Amino acid sequence: MSIHPKPVPLVAPGHTRPVTHLSFSPLQDDGTYLLVSSCKDGNPMLREWTGDWIGTFLGHKGAVWSTKLSPDASRAASGSADFTAKIWDTYSGDVLHSFPHNHIVRTVAISPTCSHLLTGGQEKKVRIFDLTRPDVDADFLGDVGLPSHDGTVKSVVWVGEHTGVSAGEDGIIKWWDLRTRKLTTTMTFPNPITSMELSPQTKRLVVTSGKTVAFIPALPSGTPTHSLNLAYSPSSASVHPILQDRFVTGNLGDEWVRVHGMDGEEREILKGHHGPVHCVEFSPDGEVYASGSEDGTIRLWQTTPGKAYGLWQGNANGG
Repeated sequence: MSIHPKPVPLVAPGHTRPVTHLSFSPLQDDGTYLLVSSCKDGNPMLREWTGDWIGTFLGHKGAVWSTKLSPDASRAASGSADFTAKIWDTYSGDVLHSFPHNHIVRTVAISPTCSHLLTGGQEKKVRIFDLTRPDVDADFLGDVGLPSHDGTVKSVVWVGEHTGVSAGEDGIIKWWDLRTRKLTTTMTFPNPITSMELSPQTKRLVVTSGKTVAFIPALPSGTPTHSLNLAYSPSSASVHPILQDRFVTGNLGDEWVRVHGMDGEEREILKGHHGPVHCVEFSPDGEVYASGSEDGTIRLWQTTPGKAYGLWQGNANGG
């Protein structure tokens, strides 16, 4: 009888309040990557691929809801309840630009060339800022003077060079042509959208809404959307970037991280957090996934428990 190693997560402490969002950088030239975390303590943190702390971005005066890294990981963008979005130098930790808003900023995204920033939040508007001209007022996506969504904008992502995608509590996903600032396509869900992340390797958006997880082509195409209904309402979901054979979820109804097959079958329930799980994210190489919780901790879980990898080196028995 084979005995499967028990998943033993690495715990990354440091935050003092609930962790609201996690985002990995793409794989860098040396095969490593970075992890950035958002927290209600107002202090986004940057970590090595091993989970080791690199530094904390200090400057926000309210909860931070979203932090993303540029493709080369030289810049970070953050959105906060202090009504600002900020751009940071990840090497020095310095604030490079701070962009005022009229309400809480819930989501940010940096363009592939690091030249522009998308933001969204409780203004119900999606803004685009030119980072090469940070003193110029932002443009709004959609009709002048009207909201981009009929509810809080929960997520924005940048797809390719000229497409932005936004998701709102109105249950609508919108694709925007960022050259014209105009709406091109929409998709509607019957319930508010709780999370949307871009899986760049699989070229899909991973969306949670009610009890549904949907895997949507990042750019509208003839490829069908793959949707599943779960027994619970996931707070966040992330698909394995390489194998594409499983996805992980968080859930505000309990303290567990779940692994599902792409048919929806529940494969694993991972216990370790001491509060609801707000966010999950696969690393770009698919070897680990991170979870952030109400308990203020980040946990890193191995996709293949017991494999010698990162800080698990020399611990190949998984425990």
